[in-house]
Amino acid sequence: MSAAGEPTDNPYVRDPDTDFAPVEALSEREAREQAAALREAIRHHDTRYYVDNDPIIGDRTYDALFSRLQDLEDAFDVAAENSPTQRVGGEPLDELGTAEHVAPMLSIDSSGDPDEVREFDERVRREVGDVDYVCEPKFDGLSIEVVYEDGEYVRAATRGDGETGEDVTENVRTIPSVPQKLRGDPPSFLVVRGEIFIPRDAFQAFNRERVENDEEPFANPRNAAAGTLRQLDPSVTAQRPLDCFFYEVLAAGDSAEDVDGDASRGGLGAGFETHWAEHETLPDWGLQVNDRAERVDDVEGAIDYRDRLVDEREDLNYEIDGVVVKVNDRAKCVELGVTSRHYRWAFAYKFPARSEVTTVSDVVVQVGRTGRLTPVALLEPVEVGGVTVSRASLHNAEEIAEMGVGVGDEVRVERAGDVIPYVAEVVESHSEGHYEMPDTCPRCGSEVEYDGPIARCTGGLTCPAQLVRALGYFTSVLDVEGVGEEAAEQFVEAGLVEQDVADLYDRSVEDIAALEGWGETSARNLREELEAARHPPLGQFLAAIGIPEVGPTVARDIAAEFGTLDSFLAAKEADFRTVDGVGPTVAHHIAEFLGNERNRRVIERLRDESRLGEPEPVEREESGSALEGLTFVFTGSVEDWTRGDLQDLVERHGANATSSVSSNTDYLVVGENPGQSKRDDAAANDVEELDSGAFFALLEERGVDVAE
Repeated sequence: MSAAGEPTDNPYVRDPDTDFAPVEALSEREAREQAAALREAIRHHDTRYYVDNDPIIGDRTYDALFSRLQDLEDAFDVAAENSPTQRVGGEPLDELGTAEHVAPMLSIDSSGDPDEVREFDERVRREVGDVDYVCEPKFDGLSIEVVYEDGEYVRAATRGDGETGEDVTENVRTIPSVPQKLRGDPPSFLVVRGEIFIPRDAFQAFNRERVENDEEPFANPRNAAAGTLRQLDPSVTAQRPLDCFFYEVLAAGDSAEDVDGDASRGGLGAGFETHWAEHETLPDWGLQVNDRAERVDDVEGAIDYRDRLVDEREDLNYEIDGVVVKVNDRAKCVELGVTSRHYRWAFAYKFPARSEVTTVSDVVVQVGRTGRLTPVALLEPVEVGGVTVSRASLHNAEEIAEMGVGVGDEVRVERAGDVIPYVAEVVESHSEGHYEMPDTCPRCGSEVEYDGPIARCTGGLTCPAQLVRALGYFTSVLDVEGVGEEAAEQFVEAGLVEQDVADLYDRSVEDIAALEGWGETSARNLREELEAARHPPLGQFLAAIGIPEVGPTVARDIAAEFGTLDSFLAAKEADFRTVDGVGPTVAHHIAEFLGNERNRRVIERLRDESRLGEPEPVEREESGSALEGLTFVFTGSVEDWTRGDLQDLVERHGANATSSVSSNTDYLVVGENPGQSKRDDAAANDVEELDSGAFFALLEERGVDVAE
């Protein structure tokens, strides 16, 4: 090891060669040696990414190392308990067990009043003399205890009642920022405290996917983290974007019997004289700490720190609701001691709540693409956390009844980060009873049915609202530019799309050009976009047709399992349950969708050659990795190629093909009559544009046989 803890002789650390020999060509000894080197390298790269914030390889290379390790462990049965591959999740649990904490996990006194913070400081100085403080963000997540023995991950538990918590060992094992093996020279027995959370950007993407799959979105990142950590199936936890900051050593020693479980002593067994030394040492062991922590000379410095963090709060990628002020000197912490519930050497200076009181002026019901009805409160505009809020989710009929929300009531509105604001409680009721969900759909008048708390319109695609959203979703998944929600509404209202999404393919350039704001050029571009999207890959087609709870990832898994559309259509509910990532609920939704004759008719209309055409079967064999590490986006039409063909071509040679341009995109391939929005995004993200000639030249240069 180098001084920085970097494996100097490991071939998979810097610029690793991922052109591996076939697994079957290795002996068991060679497989074990390679697996050990891969585990060490992956742990190293995890630390560089999560702790040091300084990755030295790209995501694709990391994925290749990880995939190779999985292949070796599966082929030679050489898996280790704390291998990075165990993060994918183990077998489902019947229930969460309980675990007694090594040292009590106490709470902290708190207040949002600066005078009370000064009173805390006066008491501390009165009892132990002058002190300095360590200040840290107070994370709005779930407190967790993690135990390591001989540097290996052993157990994790929630805070619970402070003495005993829920055993979430297998779920926490799946979190990438919780190391399975520590680096450096940690104590033989180490117990650390951290906070589990979901980053705000990941939460937004996660909630967006839930909405697209017709699932209830989480109200805020903390609720999402709590629900995820308590999943009985660790493989579900592994698919969700949990993260962790560590901030406290609860106990340390040569063995479990050697540690002092007195909460007042904290991590003194590890030899720390100050909290700041502890903060600086945790990353040396591979444990992620927050970079906003500071050491201040006195209480006024702590108050200034809190005021600065209030201003920076909206720019952070995680939720915080205050700051924690700790006495830095650990010996003085022991002298100050604890109460039955609180540490006497720490205080939480809370932020003002991001909530405000306003009045419900009306309630409207939105109809989603699968018929789901969502009640939304229209509010007297109010500023909440620097954002003007005029509408807020009421979620469903059960929550409305539980809170007793009605038109005219004064309610407390909250928002966490950038999520949709929601009504948290009724402050003062001025209505008679609560708002009642309608018995019929507000858009088409069809009967409303309930599945638990979820209300659905039974009108199907005869409901204009469902048809509009189905059309917008369909064209978005197929990467057809020019049909946003506004245009979809226009097509439905004008009668151009009357039965289902297949109608769009029957409309001429003249039909579309006659719509307000279109014109012949825009109409012709849309027709060319539709033509470019013909014969999409099967997974993309299955995602686009709008099966409840089947998003792009699940659709690709289904396509890989069945291979062709006919095989998929012939499958039964039990067949779907054999697909990775498809549980009983999703399998039932798929079978129910296919059991509906109207849905079957839409599929048959779409696969007609005059419309979308037959989806491309799944090619089970890859052609190589000549394009590995590259990400392509396509816009416009390329002669003799459909967009699905082009995407399939690059993916078979190891590249990614995505539908939108981001900072991760390497090339935007621009065909005839391209969409302007993607070109604008490419310019904004400094993404190189290739015309079709330059694209095929790149493929030839990389050794891709386009005529294969």
